[in-house]
Amino acid sequence: FQLEIDTVRNQLQGKVAEMESFAGHLEEIFLTVEENFGRQEQHLEQHYNDVLQTLSQRYDERAAGLEEEKKGKLEALYNQLLSCGQAIDASKELIETAQEVYRLQDKRLFLKIDFTLATTLEFNTPLADLSDVKTMMDSINVVPAPSAPVINPQMPNSATQTSLRVRWSLFSDDTVEYYDLYYRPVLEDTPADMKETHCTVMDLLPNAQYELWVTATNTTGISPASEKALYMTVPSPPVIKQRECTSCPEAALIRWESGNTNPVDSYTVELNEMGTDGTQSGITESVVAVPTCQCLIQLKTGRRYLISVRAVNIGGPSDRSEVLSVSTTGTFFYLLEDTAHPCLSISEDGFTIFYGDEELPISAMALDDNTFARCVAVLGDLIPVRGRHYWEVEVDDGTEFRIGVAYEDTERNSYLGANSTSWCMRHILTPSRHKYEFLHNGWSPDLRITVNPVRIGVALDYERGTLSFFNVDLEQHLHTFHCHFRNYVHPCFSLDNPGALTIHNAIEAPEYAFI
Repeated sequence: FQLEIDTVRNQLQGKVAEMESFAGHLEEIFLTVEENFGRQEQHLEQHYNDVLQTLSQRYDERAAGLEEEKKGKLEALYNQLLSCGQAIDASKELIETAQEVYRLQDKRLFLKIDFTLATTLEFNTPLADLSDVKTMMDSINVVPAPSAPVINPQMPNSATQTSLRVRWSLFSDDTVEYYDLYYRPVLEDTPADMKETHCTVMDLLPNAQYELWVTATNTTGISPASEKALYMTVPSPPVIKQRECTSCPEAALIRWESGNTNPVDSYTVELNEMGTDGTQSGITESVVAVPTCQCLIQLKTGRRYLISVRAVNIGGPSDRSEVLSVSTTGTFFYLLEDTAHPCLSISEDGFTIFYGDEELPISAMALDDNTFARCVAVLGDLIPVRGRHYWEVEVDDGTEFRIGVAYEDTERNSYLGANSTSWCMRHILTPSRHKYEFLHNGWSPDLRITVNPVRIGVALDYERGTLSFFNVDLEQHLHTFHCHFRNYVHPCFSLDNPGALTIHNAIEAPEYAFI
């Protein structure tokens, strides 16, 4: 009991220390905030004072200017008033003189009064030499030819598969009536007259690079050509390689071909989850900037997805590829036909292999480095996901076979199970019985199976490092290999005598497979 009290007390002391540390940290934060607020307040006050000082200075300058202008106008008005008074006085004297003379009996004296104004009414018009002004006016009427336009670099997402959106600019002082845009590759330079500083060029090749340049034209002439700019149209849609796409409950590996002669910048994989009623969800998820023609996508278990791919370059994304339907119910793979022995035939759907009785001519036995040469075998393609994978193989009693897994670099001149790079279940026909072996590196435990399995389940668990075989009809465990797989493995299938076997995948693993 004392030990428990000491433990609780130590925990409380630790909590108190943590709270003190937290309180100290809060105090530091408070001081920092207060200091920052003080600096901000000081900065705002200084900024406010600077604004007021600037406004006051501008006010004083404007008031002084207005005062000087007022003083000058008042002086001018005073001088005008004096002149007006003097003119009125002179007019009064002239009127009085005229009245006195009029009262005289001799009216002829009135006619002798000199009413001549001191200022002549005629103006002397000097002849000015305006030849330089005329030259300047004439030069205004002549508009110089424009300078060379400046073509803008291509903006992202500004193209389609067959068109380009091109923009350029010109100096503001130039007068332009229209522009000519040229582009290659074509047999000849193809101009197009435009009034605006942008244009959409049509009927181009997808994912093609074009040189473009512009000239500007007015009544005087044509400008020099702009510098050439490189534009690219949007790529063609990629082509998904359906026979090379695989999936499992946690992920899917999607492979495609570019569909374009020229390289593209990247790819975008888009997926829509299908609802239980068969309708698409309104949300499209995207995996962007995929550098190569394959992508491993993490998915939810037990769902169905519609997956498509776009190719992307500076012009923008291509249209979607054809849609691929992917189910994550179970592991799904196709057979790699380039690994198949020449004596093997694969059905059109890709899931049944045949070994016929007829002998092939020597010319048909030409093999490459990836083809099985000794064992009549073929590999299946499996996505690299370290989870659980399950598939089933349907066989018959009269066929000798080997089924299991193998590394990608397993020997093509060796039998499956006879080396350290493959694990397999083997069926052998003897005069007395059906014999089953579970081979790895040429060794098998001594096991006897009483009921011949017709449908064999294969369960691969990367995490636990196990490869198990089951009689599906009886839900019977046959054997389990325990191995830490250093690399990802491929399903492998072999026929040791004429016959056939069928692979069933994309099925949900039974509960007993991974107990």
